[in-house]
Amino acid sequence: MDIDRSGGRRYRLLGPVAVYQVGQPLPLGGPKPRTILAALLLEAGRVVPDERLIDLAWGETWPATVRGQLQTYVSGLRRTLGAGTIVRRPPGYLITVAPGELDLHDFDAAVVDAQRRTDAAVRADLLRRALADWPGPELSGTTGWLREAHGPALRERRLAVVEDRYEAELAAGRHAEVVAPLRQAVLAEPFRERLHAQLMLALHGCGRTAEALDVYAAVRSRLADDLGVDPGALLRRAYRLVIGADEPRLVRSTVTVPRQLPAPLPGFVGRARQLAALDAAVRPGSGTRIVVLTGTAGVGKTALAMRWAHAVRARFPDGQLHLDLRGFDPTGPAASPAEAVRSLLDAMQVPADRIPTGLDAQVGVYRSLLADRRVLVVLDNARDADQVRPLLPGSASCFTVVTSRADLTSIVAADGALPVPLDLLTTDEARDLLARRIGADRVRREQPAADEIVTASARLPLALAVVAARAAARPSFPLAALAAELRQHDRLDPFDGGAPRSDVRAVLATSYRTLDAPAAAMFRLLGLHPGPTVSAHAAASLAGVDVEAARRALVALTRAHLVDEPSPGRHGMHDLLRGYAAELARNHDDGAWRRAATGRLLDHYLHTALAADRWLNPQRDAITPAPPRDGARPEPVGDAHRAMEWFTREHPVLVALVLSTSAGFDAHRWQLAWTLVTYFDRQGHWDDYVAVHHAALGAAERDGGPLASAHAHRNLGRAYSRLQMLSDADTHLHRALELYGRAGEEAGAADVHGNLSWVLERGGRHADALHHARQAMLRYERIGDAAMTANARNTVGWQHAQLGELDEAFSHCRAALTLLRETGDRFGEAVTWDSLGYIHQRRGEPMEAVACYRRALELFREVGDLSNEGQTLSKLAGAYEVAGNEPAAHESRREALRIFDALGHPDAQKLRASGVAAADEG
Repeated sequence: MDIDRSGGRRYRLLGPVAVYQVGQPLPLGGPKPRTILAALLLEAGRVVPDERLIDLAWGETWPATVRGQLQTYVSGLRRTLGAGTIVRRPPGYLITVAPGELDLHDFDAAVVDAQRRTDAAVRADLLRRALADWPGPELSGTTGWLREAHGPALRERRLAVVEDRYEAELAAGRHAEVVAPLRQAVLAEPFRERLHAQLMLALHGCGRTAEALDVYAAVRSRLADDLGVDPGALLRRAYRLVIGADEPRLVRSTVTVPRQLPAPLPGFVGRARQLAALDAAVRPGSGTRIVVLTGTAGVGKTALAMRWAHAVRARFPDGQLHLDLRGFDPTGPAASPAEAVRSLLDAMQVPADRIPTGLDAQVGVYRSLLADRRVLVVLDNARDADQVRPLLPGSASCFTVVTSRADLTSIVAADGALPVPLDLLTTDEARDLLARRIGADRVRREQPAADEIVTASARLPLALAVVAARAAARPSFPLAALAAELRQHDRLDPFDGGAPRSDVRAVLATSYRTLDAPAAAMFRLLGLHPGPTVSAHAAASLAGVDVEAARRALVALTRAHLVDEPSPGRHGMHDLLRGYAAELARNHDDGAWRRAATGRLLDHYLHTALAADRWLNPQRDAITPAPPRDGARPEPVGDAHRAMEWFTREHPVLVALVLSTSAGFDAHRWQLAWTLVTYFDRQGHWDDYVAVHHAALGAAERDGGPLASAHAHRNLGRAYSRLQMLSDADTHLHRALELYGRAGEEAGAADVHGNLSWVLERGGRHADALHHARQAMLRYERIGDAAMTANARNTVGWQHAQLGELDEAFSHCRAALTLLRETGDRFGEAVTWDSLGYIHQRRGEPMEAVACYRRALELFREVGDLSNEGQTLSKLAGAYEVAGNEPAAHESRREALRIFDALGHPDAQKLRASGVAAADEG
């Protein structure tokens, strides 16, 4: 074997497992590290889970320290090979191999190159040369478990190429030269029918027909005696040729085995789940004979199909057929079923005089030829089920892979196909793809710019490939310059690879042109939506249609893979699709139409959010926006639980609308921000809280008047207080108090006094905090708001407790609890139970404190207030500790820290400083 062709690194799997660096072998250790390395190399570019590596290296019996031993062996390999070669990618490890480094990859590339050659003699010579670089025995030096798992497939791969080589030799007329090696081959593989057929043809071509018939008789007897089967199609055809062929026919008498797979795409990454699904589908007994790979344009369906097909082609010794159906081809029309069937018959070298007229008759010949053969059929870029169905083999021995942007539901339902959907690459996979195309060192050196490129490309493989090609063509250019180009130019312009099939805009356009008018209009309108996902009610509001019509349009878009459905009833699209939809809307629809759609969308979200907020916080003073426009479809919420679920789903959309809505909708911006306050208070997202209300303040000052500005200042002050930015909070709250006073808004002023009490308490100014709590209580009493008076009374009690005035504190909080139960304010009850727990704890009554805190926790969880849940858990831990229940104290602190970490709460560091580790850290 040629160990070192490039002067760099060479990995060897096709003989004893080894690594050579500049022609010198590197030390790898014993069978286990060699096994781990070989297992990673066999799946190069894909994550191999820890459990799989352990199975292959240790077998069924694992020592207790097996994971530590695995890490030790991987560390040793990293030291030998270089730290960046093997990387940790949960749940396992991944090895990166450059072109020209792995002998197995070179072997496959050499075979693909040979199969492209039309001259049989050249093809035979190239295949013989490729086989000479497979010395065998493959995977030697590794454990028996690895050889058992992967050896048969590798040997099958080699034997398929051996057979292809003999076929080419026969086609080149070299019958006499191959008789002897073919006799050796059939002795080594006594049940390999194709080799026996080739030996028969070689003998017959030399005039040794009687010997050829002896070969047939011997193999037929062996198959019957040992396996109980008759000779297959290849042997029977060879027999017919031998007993009835004239000389001109003999020249063409090789056993035709189509090898039509295009070369696999270089730099393939990821898709472990989909590859596993394909592997499972092709296993004997799976019952699957058709797989449909579906996904949006440019997501890598063909790349996945080719990667997998090449890996399993040895399972299909009777050939591999590939046909591009051009279902979504930007350069021309889709192939008709008749054109497609004729192409497949030509690939199987059916003479023209044997091809009947009429589609049904041609399909019959095609399926007859495939009967009893093990052939892999790849139907690429299918438009619809009608185009595909005539091309499906009738034999269970064949396996078909279909790729399509359509979902091909009827093929799944009626023909039992297994659907395998493809989504965008993960961020790590997208980064790996970029690294493979332009070099891992370059990506590592400019990691922020590389990540920006990944984001701008929406993790779409086609877009990444186009950008990577531009980067590879300019190796001296910093990636930051390329990232800047992506920021500065039109959304889709940088993703034009110079040809229709590599132009993202052109590729997406072929999908868009398949839509009917309602679906096309909905697609354009979705470009006005900020994402990430949209409900049917929101889509109906955009289009000004009823909800069922919107659902029908979304279903059509989903089937065309122009939107996805990441969860039931939620539809989304990646950023490049959204940019393309917005571009179509700008070019196709007038400004008034787009503006009306935006207004309906904002009305949908505003009025649904107002209703949801009312369920979460009935005591809150409501704002009164304009009624919704005709065609807006506010979503029914129903109760507090569903209100919280709605906000959780929609909060990214609401934030995006406040931050990005175009001019002329300022009232919607500050009003939407107002609706988010209760949700933010209870669920966190503090940075969003601040950003949204900064935007709301600007909108209110432009189009809202002093009362709107007061709301925005107050809520911005609350947001800053959550981040412990107390000076900023105080400034905005006092400005809100001034504006509420100017507007004569007593309830708003009372709210601000309550907020100031909280801010002053955080600053340790408890006497001042008590003053503002009393001011809030008095104002609520004056306006007759019983629930808010009770809440303010609890705050008064809490501040007395902070000052050590526990009797006054207890009296106020018990009175508040009675009022809150009467008004049905569950949130207010939760806060008051928390206050009572604190008072009992200060009195030295830990068990009473525990009972109060636990009741507060029940209510906070009921209303979905994560922030207060975390605070109460922290205090509950202290009560447990005083009561002598250390395990419960520790668990409460761990749970509190988990919540604070999830919220980005500033108290997380204080709690961590107490020595508690979060559950995922411990």
